[in-house]
This record gives sequence, C-alpha cells and structure tokens, in this order.
Amino acid sequence: MPEIRQWDGQTYDRISGPMQAMGQAVLDRLNLTGNETVLDAGCGSGRITEALIERLPRGRVIAIDMSESMVAAARARLGPGADIRRADLLELELDEPVDAILSTATFHWIADHELVFRRLRGALRPGGQLSAQCGGEGNITQLRSRAAAVIEREPYAGHFRSWRAPWNYASAADTEARLRAAGFATAECWLTEAPTEPEHPREFLATIVLGPHVQHLPESLREPFMDEVMAELGEPVIVDYVRLNIDAIA
Repeated sequence: MPEIRQWDGQTYDRISGPMQAMGQAVLDRLNLTGNETVLDAGCGSGRITEALIERLPRGRVIAIDMSESMVAAARARLGPGADIRRADLLELELDEPVDAILSTATFHWIADHELVFRRLRGALRPGGQLSAQCGGEGNITQLRSRAAAVIEREPYAGHFRSWRAPWNYASAADTEARLRAAGFATAECWLTEAPTEPEHPREFLATIVLGPHVQHLPESLREPFMDEVMAELGEPVIVDYVRLNIDAIA
C-alpha cells in the first residue's frame, strides 16, 4: 500500500497561497444563500474554510481533515468556535445530511475514489451540491519527470525501489462515471491546466509537491535531495498543475 501522506500544517498555511487561489474559484461555484450547512471535506489549514464561513452568516460549516497537524493549524486560524474534526473521509459519517460539500486539493491523496464518493453522497441531502477540485490526469507530469532524474540517482534510488506513489490523478470521464455509480443524479467533470510559479519554490516543492518523496528519505538525505532537484529544475520553477474540477448534485 502507498504511504500515508504527512503534512506540516503551519508550513502549509504559510506557503499555500496558490492552493488558496485555486480553492477560492471552487468555492465561487457553490450556489449558497447563506443559511446552509456545508461540509469542507479536506479543510487543510483552514484558509478556504475561513472564506466559506464568511459566505454562511446564518449557516454552519463542518470542516474535516485527516491530518492532525492540519487540524491544529485550522483551529489556530479559525478559533475555538469552529467545528473542525479530525476524520478519514473514507469513514465519513455525519449525524445529519448537509446541504453542500466543498473539497479542494484533497481527492488526489485518496486511492479509493469509488468509496469516497459513496461516503460523500451519503452525507448529502437529496439535491445537495458537491463542488470540488483536485489533481487530475496529467498533473505535474513534467515537474515529476524532472525530479525522477534525481530519484534514479544514488544515494536516493535505493530508498525508492519498493515505493508506491500516494496520489491518484483521475480522468474527468472516469470521475463522472464513479460519481454516478455512487448515486449522484448529475455529475460534470473537466480538466484545466493551471501552471503555477510559487513564491518560495524550494519550500513549496519540499512541503507540497514533492513532500511524499522528501518524507520517504532519511533526514540526512532530504536537503541534498532538494539541492539536486532545484538544480535539475533551474529557474523559474513552474509547477505544471492540471486540476480535475467536479460539480455534482445528489
């Protein structure tokens, strides 16, 4: 099985401006009147959750993330009154169905899309909305191929021989089929290219894009690995994001 993705919530919160910008566009797709109950499925450090709360002056937000570090960062950002829960979306159970679900930059870290979509459909009232975005087919292919040149060198290669990537970059067509199989009445999915030049490229790559690779190495090899990756990439560093957009109705 792939390793579970680990996160540093405080660092992510500080450098995740590009993820916030992409997530804000997903939030803007939600049709909200202000009194709904909305689930933020994979809230991260709470940057988009904060914007969602502002959209619901008479409503309620339930924010869920599997990472203890992300949950701590979200609580620090949003305060003690926010409903933030540490939970696995593959085991999602709510006391009452919600009116809408928002999810940004989360589903590609989940191997079993069929199960997560069934869980989300079960959490939505009939007619409820799902608006989401995650990495899709072709995501960071160019950057990852450049990093692979470093991974294949010693002393790094020996650490990756039995390693399995912890991401799932699905196609739009497969995702639509999975959503309908999970019980959604309608589903529309599409891919968009979103090339991004991060403000702090080394930290951004080590924390987010190449975080699974860095975490897999022993401490003594992590900085040398990033030195070689940055040299391989050159300047400017462009992250060739491809985003899978999802709009569905229960």
